[in-house]
Amino acid sequence: MFYARLSELGLISRFLEGFCDEAGIERTHRLRLNVVLEELFVNTVRHGHRGDCDAPVWLHIGAVDGSMRVTYEDTAPPFNPYARLPTAPPDTTLEMRKIGGLGLLLTKELASQRDYAYVFGRNRIRLAMKAR
Repeated sequence: MFYARLSELGLISRFLEGFCDEAGIERTHRLRLNVVLEELFVNTVRHGHRGDCDAPVWLHIGAVDGSMRVTYEDTAPPFNPYARLPTAPPDTTLEMRKIGGLGLLLTKELASQRDYAYVFGRNRIRLAMKAR
């Protein structure tokens, strides 16, 4: 469990490194996992809670059959980050595309599976990503 504070990003990064070391996750996949979780966490703090607070964020990661399974939960207001993402690739220039949503589009593309649910007062995002 982490607090919804941007200062917790270092703790999350160390947690991920420990998991990846123990599970033998390749560097490329470690970096992808880090990008995805950092994006989700920063969005929770900035948009979900509107700034740093002591609200909990739960993170569970496991390695199964060559993939990483991630469950990310927070207590911010209900929000499905994958509900309205474009299916086509974004335009390549900022002038051609509305700013915002690029990070979530990236998390969508890096995960092979994803689902969202709002259960028991929590946003729950479950992801599957390659580990090898």
